[in-house]
Amino acid sequence: MRGWFIWLGVAAFAGAPGVAADKPAIAAPIAADEGTIVVTAQLRRQNALDVPFALTAYSGDFLEKLGITEFDRLSAYVPGLLVQNQSPNNPAFVIRGITSDSNAAFNEPRISVFEDGVSISKSPGAYVELFDLDRVEIAKGPQSTLYGRGALIGAINVIEAKADPSAPAMTEYLSYGNFNAIRVDGMANLPLGDGMALRLAGRYKIRDGTIANLLGGDDYNSQNSGALRASFHADVNADLGFDLIGNYQNDAPSGTSFKSIAYLPTDPRTGAPIGTRSRTSGAALAAAAGFEGGRPLGLRRNLVGVKALASWNIDTNLTLSSITGWRKFHTNELFDADGISLASLTAGEEARGTQASQELRLTYESKVITLFIGGSYFHEKGSVRTPVAFNEAQLLARAAGALNGGGAVPGLAADNPAPAALFASPAFTGRLVQGFAAARGVNLTGPLAQAIAANLRPDHLETSTNYARSNSVDLFGDATLHLGDRFDLGAGLRYSHDDKRSGISAAVANRSVLAGLIAAVSQPQASQRALLQALATPGAGAIPTSPTFPVPMFGLGFQPTANNGDALYQSASNGGFAFRATARYKPADNGTLYLTYARGRRPRILSVATPTAPGAAPIFEHLPAEIVDSYEVGAKTSLLDHRLSVDGAAFYYRYSNFGTVVQQGTQFLNVNAGRADSFGFEGQIGWQAADWIRFFANYSYNHSRFKSGAFRGNHFRLSPDNAGALGATLGRRTPDGAGFDLTPSVALQSKEFFDDNNDRPDLQQAQIVPDNVQDEVQKGFALVNLRAGYSFPGRHLRVELWADNLLDKRYIKDAGNTGDTLGLPTFIAGSPRFYGVGLSYKF
Repeated sequence: MRGWFIWLGVAAFAGAPGVAADKPAIAAPIAADEGTIVVTAQLRRQNALDVPFALTAYSGDFLEKLGITEFDRLSAYVPGLLVQNQSPNNPAFVIRGITSDSNAAFNEPRISVFEDGVSISKSPGAYVELFDLDRVEIAKGPQSTLYGRGALIGAINVIEAKADPSAPAMTEYLSYGNFNAIRVDGMANLPLGDGMALRLAGRYKIRDGTIANLLGGDDYNSQNSGALRASFHADVNADLGFDLIGNYQNDAPSGTSFKSIAYLPTDPRTGAPIGTRSRTSGAALAAAAGFEGGRPLGLRRNLVGVKALASWNIDTNLTLSSITGWRKFHTNELFDADGISLASLTAGEEARGTQASQELRLTYESKVITLFIGGSYFHEKGSVRTPVAFNEAQLLARAAGALNGGGAVPGLAADNPAPAALFASPAFTGRLVQGFAAARGVNLTGPLAQAIAANLRPDHLETSTNYARSNSVDLFGDATLHLGDRFDLGAGLRYSHDDKRSGISAAVANRSVLAGLIAAVSQPQASQRALLQALATPGAGAIPTSPTFPVPMFGLGFQPTANNGDALYQSASNGGFAFRATARYKPADNGTLYLTYARGRRPRILSVATPTAPGAAPIFEHLPAEIVDSYEVGAKTSLLDHRLSVDGAAFYYRYSNFGTVVQQGTQFLNVNAGRADSFGFEGQIGWQAADWIRFFANYSYNHSRFKSGAFRGNHFRLSPDNAGALGATLGRRTPDGAGFDLTPSVALQSKEFFDDNNDRPDLQQAQIVPDNVQDEVQKGFALVNLRAGYSFPGRHLRVELWADNLLDKRYIKDAGNTGDTLGLPTFIAGSPRFYGVGLSYKF
């Protein structure tokens, strides 16, 4: 920690002193007009008003005014965007109802996230700190033509501030808040002469957890992140310049509060309640002893990337652009998947990925036509390892409805787990085995049942790893014909070709006796008795399979591949087109009407799942490319000398081969859900009502539903029908830069489901323990935020007070998860009220 503070302090104060900041001659409004921001959403510099699709763009300064440092906070102020951050390792990006959050190495994102045009879309590495930015652009609707793979329904481009040869600059920000929250930001821009400059920027933030750890140790849902960026700019000559940028980020928060509300938090030694079943109160979570070397629950994540951006003005009309990127991430997260104080189910996820990309684009601009053609290459290789530990006796008790001891502990309520020691008692677990078999028409003697129960493992371990490699080549072009000063027609086309290779390995550390018992009670009587006798053999879980003991190495959550861990692969190639057509009319210099048709395409997926029987072949499935046809009409305007900006868009989408994820055991499988459609409206407004006050607001309505299959009629997950935000920036500075400012805002949304099955009981009867309660839903809510500050004369120094979720609204940001297969859905609490004080210095 000390090293981060030292580095940030050096970076912030390394700028050359002695140059006074310019002072305005008259009092100026605090907020600039975001409606006139220059964007590159169509891969060329334009005023945001001239882009013929729904686009939200915010400058880095505006994000600072609202205290937005992460994607989830940003999404509250972008119509049609929702970002869920249950963990930096597993964020969900949602645009117009479409979610992109799968961590499987072979999966393809639906929403592209970029840093300066370089894709960072893989879920474990996509959530990055937002600091020292030029701007953020969110392009909504199918953007496959412009952005390629993964932009089925939109793209988010984070444009970082570049090194600037024109002048030295530095900033420092320090804040302290409740939950012992500390944040330090620093930036130094150093001109080096001859058109060269170096820029260093960084952030370090820590915060205690917000959900109490009732068993002791670090509280859950903390923050611990550090990020560094170094960028170099050089103008080779008047026509050629390039930027070289390196990024590094490290995250080490405590465990995520996956809390079950089916059972009370208890002391696992005594069974005494120590908390409540509230979704947002303290949690008692436990990991299996020795799981993953005894590491505590929590995340360790490292991201590193380098990119080179070059632009060559060949002549007045012709420009050649190059974007080169390399990136690597490694994440390892451990979590309590059942959400109760007993270590019934502990899981982990270790993801690794590397990628390299190169894009070349030639752009021609004239008064008659603007066009570009280009090509790109993308290479990606990754793996996701998922270890899982089961306490077989406790899972058997859960399946039998006896997790409270089933009467073995007098007076224990049904929602009160029994002490952990009870599940190590052969007498108790033997009765569980006997009752489980009897419920399925199989009568076991007491000694046989107890012998089987004695072999149930408290730490049965299974591990699967999925692998993927992808090589992709894209060719693309886009042209806009300018028919006079007021009317444009545009069209674009992209062809993408993918060569994929997916693989999987799975192994069990020991034979699952519980899985054997489940299999045995469904066998014919002769084989049933033989298997039950084998499972009663002392040490049955660890005895190798042989002719004298012909019992397969059963898994409980999934089955092992050949030789208990062989990696098996399959390859596939495919290609396809995405295209768009646009029409734009300017009834005035400060307004635009547009109509857009676009076809978005997510590449085919070669998914793979573990075998259905021990040692059998894994399940490879070629899911067809997901296609969406989009129709959008919209208007944008900037009025009153750019003091009022308004835009709105209505859209309709039709999906084919709509992909979703279903849970099977402890696995999440990709399936083709068939047809779906979506329609809605988005609008946003910014109004500089006077030089001392600016209002901003946005609203989105999104009706997204499945049209076929088992999910017919269901809402898309993480897709509230209504969402919006409104706020104002009030304040005025004197000519010497001094003055107060105040920014109140509120973000609101309607009801939200967390799974495409909408937690319907009829769709969850095939689970190990059916979930018969529809409670995995968040009702509509609103969050109120407030920031107030004072800038001292000279505008160098500013102090601020801030409060997020000012009214301390209690809500959840996720529900369901792995525990749902045991009828133990887990809930993750949203952020409580945060408040604090900040001090910033700018030069």
